[in-house]
Amino acid sequence: MQSFTIRDLRERPGELSREAEQGHLALVTRHGHPLFICVPFSEELVQYGVYAALAESLYKECAISLGRAAKLAHMSIPEFTAHLSRLGIPVVDYDGSELEEELRYFET
Repeated sequence: MQSFTIRDLRERPGELSREAEQGHLALVTRHGHPLFICVPFSEELVQYGVYAALAESLYKECAISLGRAAKLAHMSIPEFTAHLSRLGIPVVDYDGSELEEELRYFET
C-alpha cells in the first residue's frame, strides 16, 4: 500500500488514480498521521456493502433523506430503518418542540 500526503493529493492526483486503477489501496496522511484509506471501487466492494455504508454516513450527516438513503443502500425504508437501529443511528431525531408538535397529531 502506497502512502500519500494531503499535499500529494493536490500535486499528484494522477498517481493516486493509477494506484486505484491497478487495484491498490492507498493511505492518505496529514502531518504523518493516517487520515483515510483510498479503496479502489469494485464489484466485490459493492457486494460487501459500500452502498449501505455510504447511505449510513450520508444519512447520519443529514445530507440525504431516509428515503434516498434507503434507495442508495438498495433496501426498503423499513429494512434501512432496522439497519440503522441495529447500528445505533437514530432514525428520528426531533428536538423537544418538534417532538411535541408531532405528538399533537396523534392526539386528534
